[in-house]
Amino acid sequence: MTKKIVITGIGATSPLGGTARESWEALLAGDSGARSLEHDWVATYDLPVTFAAEAKVRPDTVLERPVAKRLDPSSQLALVAAKEAFADAGSPDVPSERLGVDFSTGIGGVWTLLDAWDTLREKGPRRVMPMTVPMLMPNAPAAAVSMHFEARAYARTVASACASSTEAIANAYEHLQAGLADVVIAGGSESAIHPITIASFASMQALSRRNDDPATASRPYDVTRDGFVMGEGAAALVLETEEHALARGARIYAELAGGGVTADSHHITAPEPEGLGASRAVQLALDAAGATADDVTHINAHATSTPVGDVAEVRAMHRIFGERIREIPVSATKAAHGHLLGGTGALEAMFATLAIVERQAPPTINVTEQDPDAPLRISAEPMPLGDEPQLVISNSFGFGGHNAVIAIRSI
Repeated sequence: MTKKIVITGIGATSPLGGTARESWEALLAGDSGARSLEHDWVATYDLPVTFAAEAKVRPDTVLERPVAKRLDPSSQLALVAAKEAFADAGSPDVPSERLGVDFSTGIGGVWTLLDAWDTLREKGPRRVMPMTVPMLMPNAPAAAVSMHFEARAYARTVASACASSTEAIANAYEHLQAGLADVVIAGGSESAIHPITIASFASMQALSRRNDDPATASRPYDVTRDGFVMGEGAAALVLETEEHALARGARIYAELAGGGVTADSHHITAPEPEGLGASRAVQLALDAAGATADDVTHINAHATSTPVGDVAEVRAMHRIFGERIREIPVSATKAAHGHLLGGTGALEAMFATLAIVERQAPPTINVTEQDPDAPLRISAEPMPLGDEPQLVISNSFGFGGHNAVIAIRSI
């Protein structure tokens, strides 16, 4: 029998704010988290892109110093978001063997890895930190979260580029359905705003080059879009069976109604141009939710602000929704918070959840001339969702052809 899986806690630390609530309020206000980078290395390497959307609150100022020192920034961010989400869920009293973790990243501890490489070259092998490998490994965020909460049901990591944390949430849904846990902390994190990633993304023409105006650089669906803005942060959801949540008197935000995961098998960086894999992921999520395309009331789009990617996603959505895609409120929140890579899906899932709770779709900022090839209902102001039952889908697509979509339903 299919179980109802519910969301009982949310947490985030993002370019818009140090908590879930701060991030949401800044998003609704139309703020941008993109800023010029003030690090010495920007000039040292003469980078072609000199801005990004860094986390507004540094995680090492939130965590205890001894804890922060043993974690890469990606794990620090994960722990900050997970702690907020767990506290928001009322710190459920669940046996360790029934508490699971599905936490992802796209790149992992790139800062730890490359700092260690610099140390090796400059000072020799004896000066490389003994904790380098445990800090750089991509499962480190999941491990840090599981150890902090003594989660012993399982701690799993999926690394599927920019689809990672949406896939982690979809996996958590399946793990709860399978009875592997009663409560799961699910989400993702990324801290990869580094000279090598900026140089690499810029080399492939993926990043916006609006160095003179970072706040308006990410402009999904605009005819002048020229690439994404790198972001940094983490978000987490506490998920549990409805039966478990009701038994402990938990507040329930919404239902995680299902997920869909597919692969394009088309190109290592470019999406399948007709959106075949992406649309199939949407359909799988709707099937898991026992819903149809007509039930969807809001879409949080992947919408990175790249010339090719935005249109491919629109084509995929058109396959599912037909001309109704012109009527459904669509939010492209990366315009505000940038692209958190492996952490972005979890942040957008949190925003999708709050959109249901507060009955308003977040704005899409920076669109001054909407691309006619993206005939969507977007707005620079929050859009009301109405009092009827809500079903929201949140899309994430990543390099390698990874597609992940989740469906979230009002209670």
